[in-house]
Amino acid sequence: MTEPGDKKPGDQLGKGAGSYADAMRKAAPYTAASTSLVGAVAGCTFAGHWADGKLGFEVPWLTLAGALLGMVVGFISFFRQIKQAGKDTT
Repeated sequence: MTEPGDKKPGDQLGKGAGSYADAMRKAAPYTAASTSLVGAVAGCTFAGHWADGKLGFEVPWLTLAGALLGMVVGFISFFRQIKQAGKDTT
């Protein structure tokens, strides 16, 4: 007869926490890549909005330019990080 403390490392009950931790470890590069994308777009858009306010533009040209620049920079960074994460897992 087995006791509750006699679990083997490969038992079903012992897999839950380990597989969750492994999943989080594998997802971390993708989470970081998406966060950097959002951060780049938000940061550049905010900088453009701030510059529009300082220069007194009625039409938010610098806000739009900042958003576009943030998208370009963010997507370049995003795809580089995703590409690197794909190489690290193989």
